[in-house]
Amino acid sequence: MDLPKPQRRPERPYFSSGPSAKRPGWEPRALAEATVGRSHRSAAGKNKIRQVLDLTREVLGIPEDYGIAIVPGSDTGAMEMVLWSMLGQRGVDVLSWESFGAEWLHDILRELRLDDVRSLTAPYGALPVLADVDPARDTVFTWNGTTSGVRVPDGDWIADDRAGLTICDATSAAFGMELPWRKLDVVTWSWQKVLGGEGAHGVVVMSPRAVERLESYVPPRPLPKLFRVVSNGKVAPGFFAGDTLNTPSLLVIEDAIDGLLWAQSIGGLAELVRRCEANLASVDEWVRHTDWIEFLAQDPATRSCTAICLRIADPAIAALGAEEQAAFVRTMVTTLEQEGVAYDIASYRAAPPGLRLWSGATVENGDMVDVLPWLDWAFRDAMAKQAIRPRGLL
Repeated sequence: MDLPKPQRRPERPYFSSGPSAKRPGWEPRALAEATVGRSHRSAAGKNKIRQVLDLTREVLGIPEDYGIAIVPGSDTGAMEMVLWSMLGQRGVDVLSWESFGAEWLHDILRELRLDDVRSLTAPYGALPVLADVDPARDTVFTWNGTTSGVRVPDGDWIADDRAGLTICDATSAAFGMELPWRKLDVVTWSWQKVLGGEGAHGVVVMSPRAVERLESYVPPRPLPKLFRVVSNGKVAPGFFAGDTLNTPSLLVIEDAIDGLLWAQSIGGLAELVRRCEANLASVDEWVRHTDWIEFLAQDPATRSCTAICLRIADPAIAALGAEEQAAFVRTMVTTLEQEGVAYDIASYRAAPPGLRLWSGATVENGDMVDVLPWLDWAFRDAMAKQAIRPRGLL
């Protein structure tokens, strides 16, 4: 006997964590004013790039004395440029509780091969002890764990009088969460997350202290051309004024302008954050009344409002091995994709088996509400196919 399907379907079933859903109402015609065929060094091209920088500062409230630049390689390129260019002057504390923090830790230990490194780690679903961070040392961390659904609750643990730099990967936090800029010396992200932009480009924001590090510290390692922003002991004067290290896509630049203008038009950062938190609240309400699922993040205060990570709590599935759990999730995800109601919602490959719903500002709350009954249905359907009786649902 077929299980009854939910009546309503999400209008936009795009819950991928990157590239994420485009802004509501987006169409290709939004790129009609792109300066394609023009050089990024032309007046027209530079004006577009500067418009991105100006809108970014305005929407996010970035202090005027902080520099903003566009770099190649998405958020990964931005972080790598910073790590290779800045680290090594003093000891560094690296916080790792999900896959991207683990990658930065690996690079610092195995690629940069720094000697004075402390790794502050926690398993998926938890945070390291933030009070253990030493303000005399540099600190590298992700603000929001895209693959674990765990975020730092605030910046209170960062000392105002710190001697080291705070280097923050904020790729799934920027535009979806309030960031305490004066607590952060370097912040990186990409447009393909909360703004629903296209990939391949990263953004880096630097405080005056970070710029001073660049200009006073010469790292004992060769730097690839794409990482070189200092010449004759000074940051290139155009780096924070729209001069890019390589040729950017002017279509991507136009798409970023479109996303930023949309953010501005709906009420700026406050509204972006509200939309993300509303999506989290809807999922939280569902989880509290659904006994087969639970948040991966153990502490409600640390649950991400953009990358919602869930694991299956039903005892029959929780008792399976990791590979069997992953296979069960694949069955659910494949069914949802075949129904056209949710795309790309399996947990990240390095994370515990489960589901991941992108809940950033471009995801309409109505779509988030409408997909949840489909998750229930897909779970029951997968259990029925495997002749497993779920607790309380069949």
